[in-house]
Amino acid sequence: MISVYMSDEGRLLERERIAPGAWVDLCAPTEDEVLLVSTRLGIDPASIRAALDEEERSRIEVEDNHTLILVDTPTVEMEAGRGFVYTTIPFGIILAQDNIITVCLKENALSRAFSNSPVKNFSTKKQRRMTLQLLYRNATLFLYYLREVDKASGRVENELHISMKNKELIQMLGLEKSLVYFSTSLKGNELVLEKLLRMDFVREFPDDTELLEDVIIENKQAIEMANIYRDILSGTMDAFASVISNNLNIVMKLLASVTIILTVPTIVFGLWGTNVPVPFETSPFGFWLVILIAVAATFFSVVLMIKKKWL
Repeated sequence: MISVYMSDEGRLLERERIAPGAWVDLCAPTEDEVLLVSTRLGIDPASIRAALDEEERSRIEVEDNHTLILVDTPTVEMEAGRGFVYTTIPFGIILAQDNIITVCLKENALSRAFSNSPVKNFSTKKQRRMTLQLLYRNATLFLYYLREVDKASGRVENELHISMKNKELIQMLGLEKSLVYFSTSLKGNELVLEKLLRMDFVREFPDDTELLEDVIIENKQAIEMANIYRDILSGTMDAFASVISNNLNIVMKLLASVTIILTVPTIVFGLWGTNVPVPFETSPFGFWLVILIAVAATFFSVVLMIKKKWL
């Protein structure tokens, strides 16, 4: 899908045709749409297709007539049985001669947030400034989703205190996996931002340099948050795994103790059930005496286990 936007006095208006100074947003474009945009703006179709590969790494490519900036952006999906799953996908920003093009494999929060709520002093004609504003919004999205992951882990942790089921552990594992994706993507984005800072791309304008430095700070903060949350989540999972294992040991110890206690009267009754002469066989109270012996032996075994702290 192709969406064309043009800024007008701080407002972002959607247009039907591509014109100089417009922002061209491509969301899961078809091959015909890729060729249409590349032909219309005179850029290499491979630069557009680069952002459509989920395994593409973050990088910068400078060509004769355009510049490709490829970063990762966070996204959230709903999976059955696991709730919300957070991951990242490539997001391409292409600076053509008179236009800025953004490309992504699927609908994402970055393009949606930017088109619905443009930032202050926003203009589609200022391609470099808009690129930095997109990168800044991307870093803040990472921070937002990291807080959501932290809240989700807190909810799952509270459920684990009550249920101790595999479902909650699987959800915790999914959140830890999401943090690994975020941390890896943020580190890749950091390399792109550091490279941008060394280029003439922003050095010509002090305001752009200051904005890029803010983006780098936000990205570093997101990296630190991702690492902290991942360490906390990993420690929490290890703690709950130990608790579950300890609970299993307690149950097994209890079952073993009960088995031993039930074995004591079985031994007593087995001895008096043999076809050989046994004490009290001629006594009219023999049955009750055997019962009394079994009860006394059982009581003694219970007391012994309590003293040994087996029960």
